[in-house]
Amino acid sequence: MESATATLVGGQDWPDLLAAGVLVMVRVSGLMVFAPLLSSAAIAPRIKAGFVIAVTALLAPVVGVLPHARVELGMAQVLGELAVGMTMGFALSLLMEALIFAGQALGMQFSFSLVNLMDPNSSIETPVLGQLLNWVGLLVLIGAGLDRTLLAALMRSFAAVPVGEAAMKAQTGAALAAMTGEVFVAGLQLAAPVIAAALTVEVAVGLVGRLSPQLPVMIVSIPLKTLVSYVVLIGSLAVWPAWIERHFTALLDQAARLVAR
Repeated sequence: MESATATLVGGQDWPDLLAAGVLVMVRVSGLMVFAPLLSSAAIAPRIKAGFVIAVTALLAPVVGVLPHARVELGMAQVLGELAVGMTMGFALSLLMEALIFAGQALGMQFSFSLVNLMDPNSSIETPVLGQLLNWVGLLVLIGAGLDRTLLAALMRSFAAVPVGEAAMKAQTGAALAAMTGEVFVAGLQLAAPVIAAALTVEVAVGLVGRLSPQLPVMIVSIPLKTLVSYVVLIGSLAVWPAWIERHFTALLDQAARLVAR
């Protein structure tokens, strides 16, 4: 009777199931720290905790019996699972940072360089256009179903890196640092059309000012540059969803390769 109650249907003992649940919970919690949408401060902590517990309850009985899984609790296993979750979350958070950087670059063209808002996620002031683009990115993630893609990638990570087999590696940190440098390139790609249009307006107004010194260049250039920048930004928003989806998928693939090393 005691052996029947100590062993589950799948052949797992209760201690093994609980150990697998703890390791799964640590990996999912690490993902929740940085991942877009999941790390939002707008989501109540109790909802995040309930989500983590629900995912753990669904995955623990399965991942604990996968081949090469080592279901045992130890400092190395816990830190390894935390590293896997945080690596995936941090890699995906770079997309939001690229959008914020693009908003900061655009703010200079819109004369919004001094207009900042408090970001509830990071508790620091960010450009108003950066916040706007961040919300656009989140809406694209939800509309394109990329949140489900993220959960599917999380489940696949347990097959690529069995529970208890993850390890913290120095080369992973170096690769994440290199990926961080790509934030500036991605942000400039988004802001490039508006920057080019604003530069063209400034050059044109400057040439007209040279030809007609009586023209109040300073009064004309700022509203004209802002108007042209708005028009170009609205036009370029049509290609942003595809760009965001493509970069989200690319970052997710890079994170999967990092954790599988």
